[in-house]
Amino acid sequence: MVDHAHLRALAAVVREGSFDKAAAALHVTPSAISQRIKALESRIGRLLLQRGTPTTATPDGQILVQLAEQTALLEHDALARLGVGGESLALASIAVAVNHDSLATWFLDAIVRFAADGSATLDLQSEDQDHTIGLLRSGAVLAAVTARAEPVQGCRIHPLGSMDYAATCSPAFFERYFSRGVNATSLAQAPVLVFNRKDAMQARFVQKILGDAPWQPPVWWLPSARAFVRAALAGLGWTMNPLPLVQDHIDRGELVVLRPRMREEAALYWQHWRMQSETMERLTDAVLAASAALRSR
Repeated sequence: MVDHAHLRALAAVVREGSFDKAAAALHVTPSAISQRIKALESRIGRLLLQRGTPTTATPDGQILVQLAEQTALLEHDALARLGVGGESLALASIAVAVNHDSLATWFLDAIVRFAADGSATLDLQSEDQDHTIGLLRSGAVLAAVTARAEPVQGCRIHPLGSMDYAATCSPAFFERYFSRGVNATSLAQAPVLVFNRKDAMQARFVQKILGDAPWQPPVWWLPSARAFVRAALAGLGWTMNPLPLVQDHIDRGELVVLRPRMREEAALYWQHWRMQSETMERLTDAVLAASAALRSR
């Protein structure tokens, strides 16, 4: 009913963000990609792409992108079981969304475990844990580490445990801004480190202290989990850091905790689309094994 090459072209355009990049990824011309997309849209009778920068899938296109990604994975598994496919088996790359702090801490161990037995690779997309679910729901990824406890329809969910966060800063920064207490006055004056506009963790910490009072501090925008730590150590500002990244610095006195009893606990879950895929099962096993420390805290 639907040409496999046309589905691959659609998925490549959405994954790469443009017709030219999709053509390079599939080793064909941009004209060939355009023709395949037009043929698929004609066959389905729906607009599947929103042409722009980047090019994105329409809601109808998202359904077919999901089909394309799942089909590619199942094809990879089938060829592996048959012992055929040669070098093409190494081209399978599973789209996975991972929150920034997991990627900076425990998820690399999952990648290493997964790579130890198999030829599939991962196409990792880093996003805030509250927003990875959107990539999964749209079909842009086949699996995600997310903070959402409710499974996406058609997905399986596995609890991973919790990651603890604490508001931290350097001793010199604490002495400069918080020597008289962590209160409305000091929080308004002290610069804060924020990952991006989706990062609400610092605001939630402040809300526990100030309630609904307005809070407009100086902000450093730093879209890197490890840059957060370096910036905090350097005394640029305070922020909510994951304890696995900063516990050693706290123990050595290089960072101090603003309110020791006020910690943020972020429960994490692994969700993936339901499919009879040996590769997805291996990836899930690797993720659950690597996240064991989150469940034993």
